[in-house]
Amino acid sequence: MGTRRKSREMALQMLFQSDMGKQTAEHVRHTFWAEHGSTSGEVRGFADDLFRVATDRVLEIDPLIERHAEHWRMERMAVVDRNLLRAAVAEFLGYPETPRAVVINETLEIARKFSSLESVQFVNGVLDSVRKELEGG
Repeated sequence: MGTRRKSREMALQMLFQSDMGKQTAEHVRHTFWAEHGSTSGEVRGFADDLFRVATDRVLEIDPLIERHAEHWRMERMAVVDRNLLRAAVAEFLGYPETPRAVVINETLEIARKFSSLESVQFVNGVLDSVRKELEGG
């Protein structure tokens, strides 16, 4: 598994922990990295940054997702799906130089690992719609 994929998975896990435990970002970082201390600096750096963008910009990210998730409010989505979407949109916003198709494909691979087939289709549809809005079309 590539460095970026591992970072994306870890960012998802941190977002999941924050969401389910209603924990502050700082608390999540402290406990998560205490448990994953042997992670390389490169993996940790990108994971931390994705998590930071997702948590710092959640008031921008969540409404963007909801606009494109027809008939779904954030709190009604499966926790994994909601946080997959947050991480991907955070990468769209925080790393505009990364091709959005790459972000979507990586997110779908992670969804296949951590979620259901229906979720993969849902996540794909939402991210493609968000991508189109961000690209102005």
